Amino acid sequence: MIRDNLLAIHSTMEQAAVRAGRDPKTIKLVAVSKFVAPERIQEAADCGQILFGENYLQEAADKIPCISGNVRWHFIGHLQSNKARQAAMLFDMVETVDRLKIAVALDHQAHQLQKQLAVLIQVNVGREQQKSGVRPEGTEQLLRAIREETNLQVCGLMTMPPFFDNPEKSRPYFKELRELAKHLATSGLFQDNDRVELSMGMSADYPVAIEEGATIIRVGTALFGSRN
Repeated sequence: MIRDNLLAIHSTMEQAAVRAGRDPKTIKLVAVSKFVAPERIQEAADCGQILFGENYLQEAADKIPCISGNVRWHFIGHLQSNKARQAAMLFDMVETVDRLKIAVALDHQAHQLQKQLAVLIQVNVGREQQKSGVRPEGTEQLLRAIREETNLQVCGLMTMPPFFDNPEKSRPYFKELRELAKHLATSGLFQDNDRVELSMGMSADYPVAIEEGATIIRVGTALFGSRN
């Protein structure tokens, strides 16, 4: 099942990229593996999946040592500064940096570990009270502060738009993130301003996200099925 699901997702990714006039090879799939048993994650890895995303540090700490192969890990959950060392140890990228305190803590721990840590800035494009993320209007100030006070590799932006039954309703939020990244890149605020990562789109709306410029999509249910 996992192999078939991977093939179907990659086919859909390619079709969405072609519709947008993009190279499908520029889009990465993060397999969201929260609540997924290690043996099923290993099955996906054995099928060629490289990037995996976890939301909870303790769950990730228990599972990551069990997975073999050329895999890399993204942290995609809410992070507290007192958990920065564990996050820096376990993950290759933290996608959910939304305040300077977190960035400074991650930078300190990465320095202690002699590790170059990549991060994305989580932007709350929907301005939802219940969600984490810096507001779009505060993103530039945060990026400038992180650049001045840390050595983190800030590779781009990440967002989770409001949930809609119709994925087309997510399109304006994806477009807003793309336009925000384009504006910030003109000020040289990313690690590579010619290739800014945009992590947006999940199982229900990732084709729309790709059409609007996503370079990273985070897909769990469409790959592993429903989870408890």
